Amino acid sequence: MKKKVAELISEYRSLVIMVVYAVFYLTAFFYLEQRHVQYHVINFKIDEYIPFCEIFIVPYIMWFGYVAFTVVLMCVKDKDEADKLVRFLIAGMTIFIVISAVFPNGHHLRPTVFERENIFTDLIRRLYMSDTPTNVLPSIHVYNSIAIMIAVSRSRLFADHRIIRCAMIALGVCIICSTVLIKQHSMLDVFVAFILSAVMYSVCYKKEAVREKRSVFGR
Repeated sequence: MKKKVAELISEYRSLVIMVVYAVFYLTAFFYLEQRHVQYHVINFKIDEYIPFCEIFIVPYIMWFGYVAFTVVLMCVKDKDEADKLVRFLIAGMTIFIVISAVFPNGHHLRPTVFERENIFTDLIRRLYMSDTPTNVLPSIHVYNSIAIMIAVSRSRLFADHRIIRCAMIALGVCIICSTVLIKQHSMLDVFVAFILSAVMYSVCYKKEAVREKRSVFGR
């Protein structure tokens, strides 16, 4: 029995690592959320021009299944890509925890009154009650969505399924847009998530990044 368990752990190593890390991450995140400390307001000037659009709560919520489903699928069906995806996710999420711990941050973008009352604003109201507008830099919704889009674009699983791949990437783009359209994040959170993704891509996909650089410069 122990041997069989050990074999399963070895076979699905990336998935086991991700699950164990998720426990650590959620514990650290909820601890930081419950802290009572003065935080730095990081509203961006451009945020004032971004409209509030409550329907985007739908892709925002879909993010949870979007990330979990893709990680499990990759870990089971495409282990080589799964290893890179898990490294990418863990690296960025750990950096997020460190930033939140040493540089408490938040924003004042949430509307106090909704112009419309519907099922979408009800969902946003519940989200606001359960998730404070602090510890938002960089946006993990954005960072992890980028990670999933990279994995989907690279994986052999989607090579012959163009429609599914395009749909997955389109959902990732909608999730990224949702973070600012429902006022969960500032544009600064989004920009930093993109920068962090670029840095982590060069680290976690090192060989591919070097190959792409050589291709750009014709070497």
